[in-house]
Amino acid sequence: MLYWLALVLKSHIFVFNVLRYITFRALMGVIIGFFITFFMSPIFMKKISALNRLYGGYAREYTPTKEKKKYIPSMGGLIIMLSLELSIFLLMRLDIPQTWIIAFTVLGFSIIGFADDAIKLKNKKGISAKTKMFWQIVVSVISAFAMYFYIHIDTKLYFPFFKSLSIDLGPFYIIFMILVLIGTSNAVNLTDGLDGLAIVPTMTTSFALGVISYVAGNAILAKYLEIHYVENAGELTVFAMAIIGAGLGFLWFNTFPAQMFMGDVGSLGLGSAIAMIAILSKQEFSLVIAGGIFVVEALSVILQVGFFKITKGKRLFKMTPIHHHFQLDGIEEPKIVVRVWIISILLAIFTIATLKLR
Repeated sequence: MLYWLALVLKSHIFVFNVLRYITFRALMGVIIGFFITFFMSPIFMKKISALNRLYGGYAREYTPTKEKKKYIPSMGGLIIMLSLELSIFLLMRLDIPQTWIIAFTVLGFSIIGFADDAIKLKNKKGISAKTKMFWQIVVSVISAFAMYFYIHIDTKLYFPFFKSLSIDLGPFYIIFMILVLIGTSNAVNLTDGLDGLAIVPTMTTSFALGVISYVAGNAILAKYLEIHYVENAGELTVFAMAIIGAGLGFLWFNTFPAQMFMGDVGSLGLGSAIAMIAILSKQEFSLVIAGGIFVVEALSVILQVGFFKITKGKRLFKMTPIHHHFQLDGIEEPKIVVRVWIISILLAIFTIATLKLR
């Protein structure tokens, strides 16, 4: 909306001219995202805390700190999602289909997470895994078909470290997009188990993808760095920076000891958000590198389940996702979280460095 105002008013009020630039709107995304979550979170926490007490505490799967965190308000991700949707309509270009598809996808995954969180307040179980997966597939299919038939997204996969290596999946790219969306959203959901654990890797991943999206959307920079040029990919930078701003505002209350959790509404929504940035900027494999923390967390669960079935009852880890394994090993929660933050920052830096490693 502000971009449109800039086009209309730039010749009358010179200040509006700056809103045409992606870099300025990206910086505004950080600021707006932060202040929305920062000022709305205390009001939200008060309301949710009352509901938690009314229904006997928020239900969580078994964790070493389950009882200590029983009454801490969850669903804080609702504020993050509100911040992101407002940022999309305020700061991104509304004349391109990418904006609307992102808004729909993030909203869709957030609604699924919100339904699960809200039901958990009452029956302690939430919606079934099959029902949750069904609706994730529905949202992903709609988004993937929109990107394939409406945007006519490039169906090639491009690889970091290689200048010209690519694989064209053709129509099968639709299935690939669905897998990326569902896999990423659930990987972020699995990571959200300790105070501040999921939000910082989400921000670092968003930063790395935002930088690369800006380069990919700039024909001159893309040609110089020899990466695939993607029209309008620069707008994804605005969205990526809005994630960082909203994440910082949430982290203020989510850092140890947490006053609020993001819940499924936040983890599923944020997972779909970074997946969409990666898909639309053609940086799916950069997502794997930058979001390495999420990959490891998801793999730990897959390996645990597979090992348990193969060995008929034996466990590879003490508990999964793997951050709980470290907890049961005696490592204090803040130390686990900060070390994960350090790794996620290094992964983001390395992902950006791949721009030159080709």
